[in-house]
Amino acid sequence: MVATVTDIFHLSTFLHRPIFDREGDRIGRVQDLVARLGDDAHPPVVGAVIRIEGRDLFVPIRKIGGLDQGRVTFEGRRVDLRRFERRPGELLLAEDLLARHLINLVRGRLISANEIELAQIDGTWEVVGVDPGRRPLLRRLLGPTVGQRVKAEVIVDFASIEPFVGHVPTARLRIPYRKLAKLHPAQIADLVEQASHEEGEEIIEAVGLDRELEADVFEELDTTHQLEFLEDRSDADAARLLARMEPDSAADLITEIEQERRSPILDLLPSEQQAKVRNLLTYNADTAGGLMSPDFLSVPVTATVDEALEAVRASRLPAASLHAVFVLDDDGRPVGVTSIAALVRARGAELALGVARTDLTHAHPQWDVHQVARTMSDFNLTVLPVATDEDGRMVGVVTVDDLLDELLPQGWRREFGMSTVEE
Repeated sequence: MVATVTDIFHLSTFLHRPIFDREGDRIGRVQDLVARLGDDAHPPVVGAVIRIEGRDLFVPIRKIGGLDQGRVTFEGRRVDLRRFERRPGELLLAEDLLARHLINLVRGRLISANEIELAQIDGTWEVVGVDPGRRPLLRRLLGPTVGQRVKAEVIVDFASIEPFVGHVPTARLRIPYRKLAKLHPAQIADLVEQASHEEGEEIIEAVGLDRELEADVFEELDTTHQLEFLEDRSDADAARLLARMEPDSAADLITEIEQERRSPILDLLPSEQQAKVRNLLTYNADTAGGLMSPDFLSVPVTATVDEALEAVRASRLPAASLHAVFVLDDDGRPVGVTSIAALVRARGAELALGVARTDLTHAHPQWDVHQVARTMSDFNLTVLPVATDEDGRMVGVVTVDDLLDELLPQGWRREFGMSTVEE
């Protein structure tokens, strides 16, 4: 069945408007409208907060008329004189949402709710969207027009929005993890960095339901925000988080934590992660050794294509570390590198080395970042093996994203006009 939708109306046109009884006498004014958050794409408006003789009272929406006509009326027989109290899951649209940040989940951006848009759908008033533009700010200065309508194309559909509700005293709901999980960790980190501390905490709390996603988001945060959100965590909680991060990212973060917490947190890491992190900490942060990840996939020179592909399938490394498969000799020196695509296209019984590039170059752990950048640029590499000079044994890899993270300044998204807040 096709829903019947009336025009769209601004919330601001109803706020502080007088409300009249059936005889036309003014009995109070509208302070706010109350909506119920739940599984509905467009939260239903369940009532209004009406101020009568200094008391804030709740009036159910079924007893309110004239919202679509610009003259608000009370259609009931009598007003419940009990003071208004929030119920779980209810939001005050003006107090809790208007002029606050919300998350646009489609674009992965924060928007400012400069206006809340309402519509009557099949007889039910619903919150259908927000206007993040500047027009509502002008309306607040010049005053609203009663019953003013708005074109639907200028608003953001509320179905694609998630509000922050941590400030709402009776809110049972938080930002649903399943919605945030559709965004890339870098997008979530950008949201955290642009949000207030309280809003950022709400996002981190939501992604914390998936420990792996939480670690991925922390890796994308700038150092200031990483430390901000670790400050109130215990050493054990911090260690649990660092245990799920990539070793190079965990090592970078450890060096930024205050001195007295470093050893206790390191001691609480699982033995394998702890060994990797401690080894990375022996290198200067701006060298190849400090940039590299010790996690990479390798096979011996005797491995066939089928065996190399099986190693890929069995690997527990993150997908980003599986772009290249290195072929090592008996002494652990890299003699070739191949992509998964090349392996898939080759015959299974063929040696993996036979489809690998053998004109390899590598970085020394003590190379500075500029030497690494020049080498990767000269050889058109997205991943550069790092090997010791003494025996040429491979100890890690520097990826192009590691290099960019080092070369680009912190906050570069905002500096280059990629702010996540839309006005």
